[in-house]
Amino acid sequence: MTGAMRLTDGEHEKTMMYQVRTDEVCQARDILLKVYAALKQKGYNPINQIVGYLLSGDPAYITSHQSARNLVRKVERDELLEELVRKYVEEG
Repeated sequence: MTGAMRLTDGEHEKTMMYQVRTDEVCQARDILLKVYAALKQKGYNPINQIVGYLLSGDPAYITSHQSARNLVRKVERDELLEELVRKYVEEG
């Protein structure tokens, strides 16, 4: 993940660029798929659980089955969100 930029008074009108490295995108995608599968295997609604985690940051929403809770902590929540948005927009 890239660092945040600090804006001076004259720069409030400029659009900031946010970029995630390709390897972070692949890692986020793989982790989301593994976490989704682990939640489904345990009988949870994976979408609800992942949304709960993304909104709250509380890893208790993610099962420890298949080490899913440990996996989801390896990436930042914003990286997971970026992957979800990218997939949604690309597949229309």
